[in-house]
Amino acid sequence: MDQLPVVIIGAGAAGLTAAIWAARGQRPVILLEATDKPGQKILISGGGRCNILPSRVSPVDYHTDGSPNTVKKILAAWPLGQVRKFFEDDLAVPLALEKESGKLFPLANRANTVLDALLGAAQAGGVTLRLQARAAGVETAGDRWLVRLEAGETLAAARVVVATGGLSVPGTGSDGAGLLMAQALGHALIPAYPALTPLTTNKEAHKELAGVSLTARVSTPHPSGKGQLSYRGGFLFTHRGYSGPAVLNISHVAARSTFVGGPRPVISVQWSPLEAEGWEEALQGGSGFVIAALREQIPERLAILLLAELNLTGVKLGQLRREDRRGLIDALTRYTLPWSGHEGYRVAEVTGGGVPLDEVDPATLESRIAPGLHLCGEVLDAFGPIGGYNFLWAWVTGKIAGLSAGRA
Repeated sequence: MDQLPVVIIGAGAAGLTAAIWAARGQRPVILLEATDKPGQKILISGGGRCNILPSRVSPVDYHTDGSPNTVKKILAAWPLGQVRKFFEDDLAVPLALEKESGKLFPLANRANTVLDALLGAAQAGGVTLRLQARAAGVETAGDRWLVRLEAGETLAAARVVVATGGLSVPGTGSDGAGLLMAQALGHALIPAYPALTPLTTNKEAHKELAGVSLTARVSTPHPSGKGQLSYRGGFLFTHRGYSGPAVLNISHVAARSTFVGGPRPVISVQWSPLEAEGWEEALQGGSGFVIAALREQIPERLAILLLAELNLTGVKLGQLRREDRRGLIDALTRYTLPWSGHEGYRVAEVTGGGVPLDEVDPATLESRIAPGLHLCGEVLDAFGPIGGYNFLWAWVTGKIAGLSAGRA
C-alpha cells in the first residue's frame, strides 16, 4: 500500500474527531488548521463550559433542505449513547447532566478539558497537526489529491476530509473556505445563511426592556410551508433586540429570508404557559388592577409595556371591555414580535445551508461528485437547535468521514 496520507482540513470539532478516527486506519494523517489555535469554537461554547452533547436526540431536531431520512441514517451510524461513552471512556472526559436544560457538560465544567482530550487522542494516534497552514484549494491529480496551501506548499493525499466549518463566528477563523472548495469541485451549494443568531428590532420601547428575561414560546411558520416551527425556552430582551434559546432556535427562518430571499416571516410569542382559556379566566372579574393579574405570570416591565401598547395602563379588571380583554389575550398568547433584522454571522452559533446531503454517501460522507473527498460538520446542509446538537453532528459526521477516509 502506498503511504500517501489522509489530509484533513480544519481542526475544529469535526476535524479533530475525523483525525482521531482516520488515525485508526493504515495511512498517516495530517490535520491542517488555518489559525494558530485549534478548536476555538469548542473553547468558547457554553460560556466556556462546552455543551458537548444533548441528553436526547431525534432526527427531526435537525433542519436541512435534504432528506430527513439521510439525517436519520447519519445519526444512527454513531448513536448518542455511544458518543457519550467515547468521551467518557476513550477520552476520559466524564459528563454531567444539567437537568433544567437537558444539556451534557464536562464534569469539570471547563471547555479546555474537552479540547485537550481531543488533541491528546489525536497526538496519541500519530496525527500530525500543522497550525497556520491554510488550505487554498484542493484538486485531483490522477489517483491522488493535491492540497494547495496559501504559503505555496502542495501536499499529496490519498483522501481529503473537508472539516472547515461554515461562516459563523468569523473571529475563530471560519471563512467558508471549505464551501468554496466543494463548489469548485462541482458541488451545488445550498446558499449559506446564519442560524442560532439573535434578532434585532427598531422598536425603542423593546430595547428599553434590555435585561428582562422569561420563559416563552416563540413560533413562526415552518420553512417547508407545513405547520409551525415552535420552541419554548429562555427569551431575553437585549439592547439591540431579542436573544435566548427560544429566539435563537427560530432565528434561521428570519435570517434566511434576508440572506437568500423569500417572504419575511411573522414571528409570534406566547409570553407565559397560560393559553387563551387560562388568561380568559385570570382576567375575568375581580376588583384589582389588570397589571396585578399579569404580574403573576410575566415580568412587570413587560406587563407595563403590553398594557401601554393597548392603552390599558391603570385599568382595573372590572373595567375591561370584552374587546379589550380579547386584544390583551392576543398580546399575551400570540404577540407579533417586531423584529427588524438579526446579528448575522458575527455571533451566529452555526451556519445553515452548505453541501446538499444527497451529494454525499451517508455511510461514508464521501462526495458523490468528487470521489475521494469526504465532507463533515458544518459544511454539510444540516444543523440543530441550541443544546449540544451541533456538536453531536460534528462528532458523528467527523467520525464517519475520518474512519472511512482512513480505511480507504
